[in-house]
Amino acid sequence: MRQYFDAGESHLIVEFGDTIDLAINREVRALARALQSLGVPWLREVLPTYRSLMISYCPFSITQSELKDICEHLSTMALPRNRDDGEEIEIPVLYGGEWGLDMPDVARETALSIEEVIALHTSRPYPVYMIGFLPGYPYLGGLDARLSLPRLKVPRTKVPAGSVAIALQQTGVYPLASPGGWRLIGHTPLCFLTHTRVSRVCCKQGNGCGLGQFHRRSIRTLPL
Repeated sequence: MRQYFDAGESHLIVEFGDTIDLAINREVRALARALQSLGVPWLREVLPTYRSLMISYCPFSITQSELKDICEHLSTMALPRNRDDGEEIEIPVLYGGEWGLDMPDVARETALSIEEVIALHTSRPYPVYMIGFLPGYPYLGGLDARLSLPRLKVPRTKVPAGSVAIALQQTGVYPLASPGGWRLIGHTPLCFLTHTRVSRVCCKQGNGCGLGQFHRRSIRTLPL
């Protein structure tokens, strides 16, 4: 059941549930696309997350009550899938060593070998639930429960760009160097984002990401 929350005079939050669920996330993205397809001047921005949608609108052109009615109407319509839904991006990963400083601790705390951690991490595609925290940072859900660990108690002040990390039931890739508290288990040489352009391998919400182990000697064959 959808709930609506006032987030100021020009923002409305539509909440679709209280769990991380792919069906809920699809509903969030469907409403975001439907609103954007209206092509109306009062819509400033839509910000989809795991389970909610923030709508930025012009309060001088539309009331919050009218916006809620439009959301309810759009949510009853059969909406086409986004072209990015289901598109899979392959992400090669160098695991462990200098690239995955937390790998020994992850293996110890999960009672798995490093090889088992890698096997579990690469065993499935991960849906991109949302982009956030940093420009281009993909929140990938569906991590195997056996790899579920809390964030670091003390976050690092700098995590290198390309770092592959895990936290709870999520995994992700740092597109830029930044502070961060997720567990670092590897690194990808793919460029997700620069200060001047978005890379062609940048993930989009609705994509799937497949993670695969590769070795340093293979780096020259990658489409960087």
